[in-house]
Amino acid sequence: MVVVNLLKGSTALLRTYGGGGTSFRCQIKPNRSRDFVKWKNRPLSQSPLRISLRSCKCTSAPIDSPSSSVIRETASSPACSGDDVVDMLVMKDSANTLDMRVGVIVKAWRHEEADSLYVEEVDIGEPQPRIICSGLVKYVPLDHLQDRKVVVLANLKPRNMRGVKSSGMLMAASDASHENVELLVPPEGSTPGERIWFGSEEEKENLPDAASPNQIQKKKIWELVQPHLKTDAYCVVALGGNVMRTSEGVVSCRSLRNANVS
Repeated sequence: MVVVNLLKGSTALLRTYGGGGTSFRCQIKPNRSRDFVKWKNRPLSQSPLRISLRSCKCTSAPIDSPSSSVIRETASSPACSGDDVVDMLVMKDSANTLDMRVGVIVKAWRHEEADSLYVEEVDIGEPQPRIICSGLVKYVPLDHLQDRKVVVLANLKPRNMRGVKSSGMLMAASDASHENVELLVPPEGSTPGERIWFGSEEEKENLPDAASPNQIQKKKIWELVQPHLKTDAYCVVALGGNVMRTSEGVVSCRSLRNANVS
C-alpha cells in the first residue's frame, strides 16, 4: 500500500518495478478528507498513475520481494512549491543520456602524487582501457579492485588529477556521513561495455543517445540527476522508481541501504 497526501493542484508519479504482471494497491488522499482515489490491483503493464502535487508526503512498503516492491516518485521534500517539484519522467530521460557502462578493472595502483587516490585501468569495451582516478583509498583495499566489475560514468569531460588524466568515474554508494563507501555492482553475467540505464527491461531498445561530454557539462546533467540517485531497502540503485539495470538485472551495492549514489 502506498499513501500520498497532497495539496490541491499538484503532481506526483507512482510506479512499481518488477515483472510478470505484478500488481499493487495504493491510495491517493487529497488534503481535504473527502474525495480520494484508490488504485487497487493495477497490473504493471498498465501506465503509471500520475498526479500533480505541490506538497506531499509519501510512504511505501514492499509487497513480497525486491522485484515487486512499491517505489515512490514524488517531490524530494515534504513541502516544495511549483517549479521545485521534480518531474521524474523528465529526470529519467536526462539520466539516460549519461553514458553509464559496465566495466572491469584490469589494473589498479596507488597514485604517486595523491595519497587518497587510486589509478585504475578499466575495460569498458573500447579498444584500450580507460584511465580513471578514484578517491577510494580510505574505503576499498587495493587488492579488492583487481578484476572487479564496476559501473563507469563514461561521458564526463576528462580531468587532470595530480598529473594523471582521468577519463570517467567509478560510481559508488555512500552513507550520510560518508564513512562507508561501496562500489556499485553490476549483475552477474553483465558484459564489459554494456550500457546501463534507468527503467524497465523493455526500455533498453528506446534509450536516447548518450550526451557528449560538452553537453553533460553545459546542461549540468550530472548535477541535476545525482542528488536523486539512491539505493533502496534492498541496496538496489534507483532514480525515483526507475531502477538502474543492465540486460542481466539490476545494479546494486553490497550492503548500504537508502544510501546516496555518486
